[in-house]
Order: sequence, then structure tokens, then C-alpha cells
Amino acid sequence: MDPERFFAVGSGWGVLIADLGIAPANVLRRAGLPGDLFSRGRVALPPKEFFALAKAVEDEVGEPNLPLLIAQAISVEAFDPAIFAAICSRDLNQAAVRIAQYKKLIGPMRLLVTQSDRETTLECRWPSGLRPPALLAIAELLFWVALVRLATRVEVKPVRVLASEPPEDVDAYRDYLGVAVQEGSCHCIVFAAVDASRPFLTANEPMWEFLETALQGRLAEMNEAATTSDRVRGALLELLPAGQAFIQDVSKALGVSKRTLQRRLKNERSSFRVLLNETRRDLALHYLRNSHMHVGEISFLLGFQDANSFSRAFHDWTGTTPRQVRVAFHGEQRVH
Repeated sequence: MDPERFFAVGSGWGVLIADLGIAPANVLRRAGLPGDLFSRGRVALPPKEFFALAKAVEDEVGEPNLPLLIAQAISVEAFDPAIFAAICSRDLNQAAVRIAQYKKLIGPMRLLVTQSDRETTLECRWPSGLRPPALLAIAELLFWVALVRLATRVEVKPVRVLASEPPEDVDAYRDYLGVAVQEGSCHCIVFAAVDASRPFLTANEPMWEFLETALQGRLAEMNEAATTSDRVRGALLELLPAGQAFIQDVSKALGVSKRTLQRRLKNERSSFRVLLNETRRDLALHYLRNSHMHVGEISFLLGFQDANSFSRAFHDWTGTTPRQVRVAFHGEQRVH
């Protein structure tokens, strides 16, 4: 299992859902997931199922400002170990660095932390080809506000908040954050340096040292569990948009020779060509269903020479055309 392509679902989800006043069983039934999911301990879902879980929570609550409710319902009891370790930090700066280090334990998102004398910026970096639902992206940003307020007991307000899809209820989010969510090319939140270094009343270094050992062990287990096929898929997600669709590119990214990579894939009863086609197919379906990019743009992002080559390959993979898939999801429209 490639940790960069799965979302972790810990027991904290069950606590959070209960805090929102809805029944976990109803949520899991809506999402088409096993009824005992929250009692299994460590569970990781692929994006499609994780997004279905998030959508089921949204539908069950029936509240357009659900990210605000989630932020207001956050409690220590709902934290997974990686996040609980962060609240033991001395301040937000240290907490962000710690979460960034162990982020893959709680989701397929990288956290970029940038500190200066004036401010601290936290930017969410999602894997190439994965466009997070607006609900998850906004909730991720609001989490930081909830965390720093919970840990400092001060009504800290960020300096700026950017999202590619700002929420429609501008006033409600401004009331909670103290600033409006602005439209931007990334998902990030910025805190003034004085607030980012404000002491956490929950700081507990002995607890952090205890948790760090366990987190390092979990991280090592997760990395060792990734198959070569998983690692190739993960590398392709990063390399394809840059036009690097060859096995030489992937073997270099993974730090192994081309021959070694081919041998390991053969041992897993797979091949680079099969994985390349599967990854291109999955990305193509994602782009067609979740964006309005032209077919020419999609073919470029998938490493094809032209749109005709992409369309022929897509038909071989799916038995249908890019246009038919797009119309099925978005209705009749012009497809370039």
C-alpha cells in the first residue's frame, strides 16, 4: 500500500462524527463502507472511498458550513496520535513541523511549513492528479486555527487564508477566522510570527518523546509495506505532468536500476507498461469527472504526444471516449 495514495481513518473519526450529533452507522451506510470501520484501529482508504466517507458526513449533517462545525467540534479526544503529539509541542511552529514529518500517517497530503521573522505559512500540497473535495481542503485549513486556539486558549486569528474554492458563506467563515477566505492557486493559511510562537499550554515534552518513538515505528512499517507497484504508481503521479513517462524516469526517481525495477515488478506479476496504462487511465477519468480541462490539456498532463493518441488509448482502456465520460458526469457540453 502506497502511503501517499491512501487516507488514514483513525478512531478519531468516530469521535468527531459523534460530536457532530450524527450516527456513525448512518454515515458508513451512506458511504457504502463496513459498519465496523471505526472499530478496526488503523484503517486506510483509497481516495474514492475516503471522499465517499467525507461526502456521507456532509449529507448526513445537511449543513453547507460543515467545515466550521468540524473546527468547532474538535477536541483532544478526536486526535490521532500524530496530531496529539503536535499539541504536546511548545508552539504552533514546532507543532506544524512535527505534523509535516508524520503527515503521511494521517493522509496523502504534504504540509509545507515556511517560517520568517514576520509570519509562518502552512501550505497543503496534495498529490499530483488528486483534487481534494472543497470540504476537506477548507476543513484542513480550519484545523490549524482550532488547534492553536485549543492549545493556547487564545482566540488567535490568521493573517491570510487562501483556497482554490473559497466557501460561499463568506460572512460565516470571516466571523470564525477573523479574515475572509480568499481565492488562490493553493490551499494555505498564514499566521503572524507572534501567534505562531505563542506558548502552548498543552506542551508536554515527555509525552512527545513517548509518542515520537511509536510514530517513527508506524512510519517505518508504512514505508516497508509499500510494494514496488505502489511506489511506481506514486512516482508516475509526480512525473507524468512533467512529461516523464518512461521507465528510466521512474527508476531514477526510486533510486534503482531499470533492470532491478523490471525484475521486482515481474516478481509482483506486474510490469511498468501495465502500471503506466492503469495510472494514465485513472488520472484521465479523474480529470474528466472532476475538472473542465480540455482533452488536449489532459493528454499533455498524461504524457501523450497529442490528443488523438490519448483518445485512442482511452478507448482501448475503457471502451468509450473522453467525450462520453464527460457528458455522463457533466451533461452535454462542448468537449475540445
